[in-house]
Amino acid sequence: MADALLTRAVELLQAGRLVAFPTETVYGLGADAANPVAVGRIFQAKGRPPRHPVIVHLGSAAQLPQWAQRIPPAARQLAEAFWPGPLTLILPRAPGVPDAVTGGQETVGLRVPAHPVALALLQTFGGGIAAPSANRFGRISPTTADAVRAELGDAVDLVLDGGPCSVGIESTIVDCSGEIPALLRPGHIRQEQLEERLGIPIASPSGSSPRASGTLATHYAPLTPLLLVDRNTLLQRIKFTAGRDCGILAFAPPPPEFTEALWIIAPDAPADYARQLYGNLRRLDGSGCRLILVEIPPSAPPWTAVADRLARAAAGTGPEAP
Repeated sequence: MADALLTRAVELLQAGRLVAFPTETVYGLGADAANPVAVGRIFQAKGRPPRHPVIVHLGSAAQLPQWAQRIPPAARQLAEAFWPGPLTLILPRAPGVPDAVTGGQETVGLRVPAHPVALALLQTFGGGIAAPSANRFGRISPTTADAVRAELGDAVDLVLDGGPCSVGIESTIVDCSGEIPALLRPGHIRQEQLEERLGIPIASPSGSSPRASGTLATHYAPLTPLLLVDRNTLLQRIKFTAGRDCGILAFAPPPPEFTEALWIIAPDAPADYARQLYGNLRRLDGSGCRLILVEIPPSAPPWTAVADRLARAAAGTGPEAP
């Protein structure tokens, strides 16, 4: 990335403005995490509820003590194993961390992203950057710079283009603020990988778990209604219309008689599926179809994060949601 562009991005952040930037997961809408007014601009641009916390991105794990009051051994182990990378740790917040970042909670979400543009920005800026996904709240996360521009327009002061995101879905979130680490959001780093590193089982969320980004029942959603269906139901659903007005994401090509539908063939590998998921949903959502049909992915553990995103997307579709 050109030094002049990076310098401009840092100047905007220091002035309390918004800069969208790529990470390996999705593009983030960034503001100086230590500046509550700047963080407030994120919420305004996204239409995000004020009590919904945002993740603070750091240039290295060495910055953790500036943001976390206590760093348990489990958090240190996970940071050593998976940072930089698509893992967010929930930790007790340090004194002075703004309520605007934490949603008023006593915990804060932190991660070190694994993208050269994000790391260059963070290390040049020197502080934490609050950065939820660079889209309208509850809608499909952007995985390209063009998607950010289409979604937010003039609401963002600068978009740094780092190409398509390599992971394509949001980070795994682990709550390390309690006695036993808990998985709050599945992601590219799977539960079995976390447990192998820690040598103990990871707990499930409970009623006392902190609120975390991307864990509402409705999220990641297109405006067009979306239904999750098995293969047989998919074929039956479009049998009498030849697929007219439908957009379809399925694992196999369409039968010859279904010539009217926009039919996207999904990758068989879960990592490839995740990388292309939001781009495929955006394409279907912008096609003018009246209904999106998505073939249910396999129930095997490698597909857990994809299934999570699709379930929330289906729950949040339509112009009135979330």
